[in-house]
Amino acid sequence: MAVLPQPDYLPPLPLRSGHVQTVYPTLFRPLPITCPQRERIATPDGDFLDIDWHLSGRRTGRLAVVSHGLEGDSRRKHPLGMARHLSALGWDVICLNFRGCSGEPNRLPRFYHSGVTDDLHTVLTHGLAKGGYAAAALIGFSMGGNQTLKYLGEDPGQVPQEVKAAVAFSVPCDLAGSSRRLEHWANNIYMRYFMRSLREKIRIKARMFPGVLDPGGLPFIRTFVPFDDAYTAPLHGFHDAADYYARSSAKQFLQNIRVPTLLVQAEDDPFLSPSCYPVQEAQENSALQLEMPRYGGHVGFVRRNRANIYWSEERAGRFLQEAVAAD
Repeated sequence: MAVLPQPDYLPPLPLRSGHVQTVYPTLFRPLPITCPQRERIATPDGDFLDIDWHLSGRRTGRLAVVSHGLEGDSRRKHPLGMARHLSALGWDVICLNFRGCSGEPNRLPRFYHSGVTDDLHTVLTHGLAKGGYAAAALIGFSMGGNQTLKYLGEDPGQVPQEVKAAVAFSVPCDLAGSSRRLEHWANNIYMRYFMRSLREKIRIKARMFPGVLDPGGLPFIRTFVPFDDAYTAPLHGFHDAADYYARSSAKQFLQNIRVPTLLVQAEDDPFLSPSCYPVQEAQENSALQLEMPRYGGHVGFVRRNRANIYWSEERAGRFLQEAVAAD
C-alpha cells in the first residue's frame, strides 16, 4: 500500500483555507533569490524551448528538472523556490518554460497543453547529455505535474535510466473533473485569470498564423471547455475538449510508473475534483506514493520562516535525497 499517512504539516490558522493557501504565495511570498542562467535549445520539430539552469557548484552528479503550471513560467515563485532549495542540497536544476511561456511566442502553431511530454523529454535528455549526470529527478507543479506523471507512465521504456525519482504537487490528473471543479462560482477568480492570459496567447498566434486560428469567438469564451474545443484540441490533434481531456489525463498512466514517485494532493485544493485523488492507483502501484495533507490549497503549502522555504520544497528535497540514497 502506497497511500502515506497524513503528514504533520499544520499552517497557522489564517492559512487553514484552500483559497488563502492558493493565493498567498502570489500575493505575499518574497521572490526566492536565485541566479538562473538562460539557455535556448532546439526541439526536434524546429521550434525552441527556453530553460533556466540553477547550478549548485557542488558537482554531485544530480540533476532535477522542474515544470511549472498553467500560464506560469520558469521564474515564478514556485519553481524558483524549488530550484533554490534543491540547489542548496547539491542538485543542479533546470526550470523549463512551456512553449510560449518564456516571454517570446514559439515558432509553430502548436503551443503547450496538459498532455505534452515530448518537450519534457527533450529538456531532460539535453540536460543529461550536457552535464553527464548520474542521477536525475523530475518535479512538476499542477499542469507540469500532470505532464510529469504522464511522461513517466505512458512509455516507461523511454524514460532515461538516470531518472531515479519524481515529485508532483497539486496535479489535476483527471482533467475533465478538474475542469468541472474550476467552473464552480467559488473559483471564478482563478478562471478569469487563466482565461485572460490564454485568450491573449490565441490572439498572438492568430496574428502569427493568419487563417489557422479564428480569434473572433474569444470574447465569448469564459471557461476551459469551449476554449479547448475551439483551440487546444484542433491545434494539437484532438477531436474536441473531451478527447483532449481523456487522452491527456495522467491518471490512466499512473499504474505504469516504475520510478519512485511522490504525489502530494492537499485535501482542500480548490482546483481538484474527488477523481484527482488516485487512492486506488497508489494502492496498486508500490512505486507511486500518494500523500494528502489536510491543508495546502493549490500549490500553496506555505511555511512562513526567515529562510522563505515552503513545506513543499522541504518535502520534495527529503523524498529525492532518500530515493537517490536508496538506489
